[in-house]
Amino acid sequence: MNMESGKTAAVIGAGLGGLALAIRLQSAGVRTVLWEKRDKPGGRAYVYQDEGFTFDAGPTVITDPECLRKLWRLSGRDMADDVTLLPVDPFYRLCWEDGTVFDYADDAEALARQIRAINPADVAGYDRFLAYSRDVYREGYEKLGAVPFLHFSDMIRAAPQLARLQAWRSVYSMVARHIRDERLRQAFSFHTLLVGGNPFSTSSIYALIHALERKGGVWFAKGGTGALVAGMVRLFTELGGQIRLNTPVERIESEGNRVTALHAGGERHPYDMVASNADVVHTYRALLGDKRGDRLASRRHSMSLFVIYFGLRGLRPELRHHMVLFGPRYKGLIDQIFSGPGLADDFSLYLHAPSVTDDSLAPEGCSAYYVLAPVPHLGTADPDWDRMAVAYRDRILDYLDARYIPGLRRDLVTVRHFSPLDFRSELNAHLGSAFSIEPILTQSAWFRPHNRDDRFGNLYVVGAGTHPGAGIPGVVGSAEATASLMLGNPA
Repeated sequence: MNMESGKTAAVIGAGLGGLALAIRLQSAGVRTVLWEKRDKPGGRAYVYQDEGFTFDAGPTVITDPECLRKLWRLSGRDMADDVTLLPVDPFYRLCWEDGTVFDYADDAEALARQIRAINPADVAGYDRFLAYSRDVYREGYEKLGAVPFLHFSDMIRAAPQLARLQAWRSVYSMVARHIRDERLRQAFSFHTLLVGGNPFSTSSIYALIHALERKGGVWFAKGGTGALVAGMVRLFTELGGQIRLNTPVERIESEGNRVTALHAGGERHPYDMVASNADVVHTYRALLGDKRGDRLASRRHSMSLFVIYFGLRGLRPELRHHMVLFGPRYKGLIDQIFSGPGLADDFSLYLHAPSVTDDSLAPEGCSAYYVLAPVPHLGTADPDWDRMAVAYRDRILDYLDARYIPGLRRDLVTVRHFSPLDFRSELNAHLGSAFSIEPILTQSAWFRPHNRDDRFGNLYVVGAGTHPGAGIPGVVGSAEATASLMLGNPA
């Protein structure tokens, strides 16, 4: 994948997808500059520090570490020299309000024992679901995850396997074919929410996430996901790449069927190739001034998130690193999150307690957390977040204090929150969506914005808004797909 020296490229946005692409380009000898609006790299994987606590802003679940190790091997390096990955066990602890607790881990005997305790008939059903998940993992991730879909013929070639795997079905319906207990159906279908998908409408292809976790494990970067970002930045700059922070790109200049330059910091910067890791609607509508941005804006977008970062005095060893706290409703709540009307009175939560694994993220004798609630994006429900965010935050903290972290209010040292308004203003996310375009079948693969633009031959897209989609493996896979086009078939 080497190309002639002297080529230059710009990558807009230093999120994980943009960083992964920039590393691939710089490793191949393309002089690459990363342009970032914010004061730190990372995009959604931003880092906050307060009162001695370190808070990962976004992704905390690392699966398929091999896709990351490949970035270092491109230049003959070893990821372990820059990033230490710690195994997380169990992968997740799942909790319901009736007191049921399920530790989801890569331990077949422990899983079978826990399933049997809830519903003995579902042990065999789970085995069938796992076999299906492994099948879609092979077809949808190993074979297609890093392959760009530029032409409809690419979709036609994949169609027989997609049909065999019943890709038109939802993840939840596929789980429900094999598993009867409603709690277990939730346990094996909630993963789509981690990539912005509604388990009742997201293609069953995304059931591959379960096999991905069973195969590659669930990991956490020592020092937080921000330490992974720092390691990627170090690799990129040591290879000769440049990062321009605090410098939002104002527009992408084009001439004919090519883009020619970026305008940023009041200056014009010419490049041979440009790739955008920015929100796809922002890229086309604001940066290009292209009417296709309006069409992308009309697509179905993923939900947003309300995230609370907090630090406590004292340790909570009874918690687990990743916890999913199901509320009183599942389908009804998810329907309201994705379709409205309004913001629901109840919530389900993801609680991240990284101090369980890594005590470096908090002062001695203290512990760091974040908790997020999936909420509608601003096009589905637009409450006055400026007015009511603190009250919503306090409702969630009170719920945790009452059910899962006794003494939370008493021991609270620091707290901040991030609402859909912040996704829109800080990340230029259309409608405050947390995961870009929703991963339904008719918005997947060829139906997503393409890794190379159809009109401008040297304009590319990387990240959650293009193929294959959101999540760390998804955006790193998108970088591989996009780099293959930029390096192997430059326009």
